[in-house]
Amino acid sequence: MNLTALLAARAADGRTVRIGLIGAGRFGTMFLGQARFIPGIHVAAVADVTPERASMALALAGWPPLKAVARSLDQAIGSGGTWVTDDVFGLFEDSRLDVIIETTGNARAGITHALAAISAGVSVIMVTVEADVLAGPLLARRAAEMGVVYSLAYGDQPAIICEMVDWARTCGFEVACAGKGTKYLPGYHAATPDTVWQHYGIEPERAKAAGMAPRRFTSIIDGTKSAIELAAVCNASGLKSPSNGLAFHPCGTHDLPRLLKPSFDGGRLEGMGQVEAVSSEERDGRHVAGDLRSGVFVTFKAPTLHSGRCFSEYGLINDSCGDYASLWRPYHLMGMELGVSVAWVACLGQPTGCPSAFAADVVAVAKHDLDRGTVLDGEGGYTVWGKMLPAAASLAQKAVPIGLTDGLTLRRGVTSGQVLTQDDVIFDDADDALALRRQMEAEFG
Repeated sequence: MNLTALLAARAADGRTVRIGLIGAGRFGTMFLGQARFIPGIHVAAVADVTPERASMALALAGWPPLKAVARSLDQAIGSGGTWVTDDVFGLFEDSRLDVIIETTGNARAGITHALAAISAGVSVIMVTVEADVLAGPLLARRAAEMGVVYSLAYGDQPAIICEMVDWARTCGFEVACAGKGTKYLPGYHAATPDTVWQHYGIEPERAKAAGMAPRRFTSIIDGTKSAIELAAVCNASGLKSPSNGLAFHPCGTHDLPRLLKPSFDGGRLEGMGQVEAVSSEERDGRHVAGDLRSGVFVTFKAPTLHSGRCFSEYGLINDSCGDYASLWRPYHLMGMELGVSVAWVACLGQPTGCPSAFAADVVAVAKHDLDRGTVLDGEGGYTVWGKMLPAAASLAQKAVPIGLTDGLTLRRGVTSGQVLTQDDVIFDDADDALALRRQMEAEFG
């Protein structure tokens, strides 16, 4: 509750939090739009493979033009300005940066940038959840060994869910389930960038004019993004993955404590303490009343009869027995809330969510029959979608992580709905992300 005071104190002491932002997409732009109004932080650099895009992001965020004219990181730090560059690794050559924010959305790039930052002694806020799910526990361990922080990004759903889980446990409640809402029907798993807009009811021309990226929205609608985000929650919170992936139960907020509890207590879950996504659509396509499409939730159990009575006395939505209740947050603001992570990391030396175990994985599943020699195109593409599984099940099947699939070639044909295994693909043994993933499996599997 004192984050702004801590940031203000740093500013007063001349210890402004210096930030390097990698990636000038939507998340980064939303952060930039707020960053100038947060006391005690200084965005010293914005790095993007296309510097023009970084400059456009700053302009869109209302950045004063005179603040974005620094010609080097050293000049930016000295003047209080912002260096715009395509030299990502130039950010790690100056030890005066406090935090790197990685927002590229590319798993391989995210891992590379995180390793470089950690080696340079700079803390990392990982917005690229794909990288976190692929190798997050190992990245977090390396950060701890270097005395820096590796953190999930507040404003993104995984960190907010982790906060809600921590809240419930700190209050003495047992967490039954935590998760998020989304728009889901089983047929959406086959969605591609060519068909994605029909599922949103948007004309392709309108989506293009609005700058909506087809691959990003395909990942959301085909279930991959939910799997990735909730796998990150599992790895950071100790909650479990459903044994056969997310069920996407149609569920409104009024039904959360009735449905999102274990089957032995009349709910839909395999047991206590797992993650799940809830759909805003019934299986017949009807809209779910009171949906949580953009929100997050936690369902928890009262430890005593007295606690259960207090649930209803204080107006919580609970189940018919009064043992389970739920709290939810209907919206999240992505990069606009990222300052919370910056403050936690820089002022308190603590993450807003951090993977500590390899509990859940996201594996590649064929969207349709794929022939031998097919080149896979990764998350949000035409060939595969991502399914969450317990890490032990993924390793037992030798499943291919969705984060490694972009550019892999099939060694043999696979059928629609089939989980891809390592025997199905041709790996590039020179792939650094693959090497780190194998190391993580060896150490945490």
